[in-house]
Amino acid sequence: MIALGGAIGTGLFYGSATVVKMAGPAITLSYLIGGIVIFFIMRALGEMAVAHPVSGSFSQYAYQYWGELPGFVAGWNYWFNYVVVGMAELSVIGTYINYWLPDIPTWVSALVCLVLVTLINVINVKAYGEFEFWFAIIKVLAIIGMIVFGIAMIVFGVGNGGQPVGISNLWSHGGFFPMGLYGVVMSLVLVMFSFGGVELVGITAGEAENPKKIIPQAINQVVWRILLFYVGAMTVILAIFPWNEMETTGSPFVQIFSHVGISAAANLLNFVVLTAALSAYNSALYSNGRMLYGLAQQKNAPKFFGKLNSAGAPVNAVLVSSAFTLITVLVSYLDPEKVFLYFMALATISIIINWAIILIVQLKFRNHRVQVKEPLVFKMPFYPLGSYFCLAFLVLVVIIMAFMPDMRYSLYIAPVWLLCLYIAYQLKLKA
Repeated sequence: MIALGGAIGTGLFYGSATVVKMAGPAITLSYLIGGIVIFFIMRALGEMAVAHPVSGSFSQYAYQYWGELPGFVAGWNYWFNYVVVGMAELSVIGTYINYWLPDIPTWVSALVCLVLVTLINVINVKAYGEFEFWFAIIKVLAIIGMIVFGIAMIVFGVGNGGQPVGISNLWSHGGFFPMGLYGVVMSLVLVMFSFGGVELVGITAGEAENPKKIIPQAINQVVWRILLFYVGAMTVILAIFPWNEMETTGSPFVQIFSHVGISAAANLLNFVVLTAALSAYNSALYSNGRMLYGLAQQKNAPKFFGKLNSAGAPVNAVLVSSAFTLITVLVSYLDPEKVFLYFMALATISIIINWAIILIVQLKFRNHRVQVKEPLVFKMPFYPLGSYFCLAFLVLVVIIMAFMPDMRYSLYIAPVWLLCLYIAYQLKLKA
């Protein structure tokens, strides 16, 4: 549920409107391609998590199988990634609130939600788990309900005066590939952002009762469920509503039911996408607190972050992570129109670095296993071709980002961030 909660957020409920404009109905193909790559990345992580279940996941693996510097970079980059993901989730909450209360500034909504979710994470660890479980349940059931209702509209005309909608919208407005293969390729960047969060399964590996059984099940189920939700939901949406009439602001899920005149469904889905954003921010803040706490335990972060409160929550780590996401409030005030794209670009490049580290460490992990002659219980399929294919795909995504003005700036920030981490590591060695 944590992995689903992290991966099913603004990427699907909000960002998908922008992606549809780039590729049209062929976006379903983009999600399928991205899903296949994610499957291999998750299996690479799962191979290590089953063989060596630890909390902190691939940061620990990078430290053990690649070296101290990669472990340091992996941990801090993961923290940075989820700070930015949290910012992206917060940045769109105001848009959803404005659907009902258009006069409330988006930065005010972001600030209120930031404070509430921070309190949930600090006051009680159990409260986080309860909120995340119900947040995830709400959006999973909503997507299933939307798919079922959409199929009823397509086949039986439910909500459309008994007139079956059919699936002709998938090719009637410029064809299935209205933007050509170029549109599909360019959309891959935003698609990969949408899948960010599935690797949260690895964070929980050390806490599973029977990791050799539970982790493989969780990884395989998460991958096919996310593919079902993304590909299935987008196929239904694009069959019901012409892709070229979709607006890039707001959730396409809400837009469609508003346009076809089913206001009750639109209001319900707006509530769902609001809880989805809160859920993903909740997951981000939870993982950030645990990652900073883990870094402190490794002596890769100040001892200050290793403090637990009476409820067992890493209070200082959570509060500092939350304080960084306050930047969202400022940017939402200064440039509310572009705030989501800014944070999405940064989140995309940082998650690509994380996934690349997972794949490289898995290759080194395999070499280690061959040397010590230890068998593997949960093998990544098509090794090593699968690993090299995914690394090449991630390089392609970075190249595509260079051709997208709203994404390009993140390619300037990423090297600076990595250089800062290298300097911080050198200072740590000298301390």
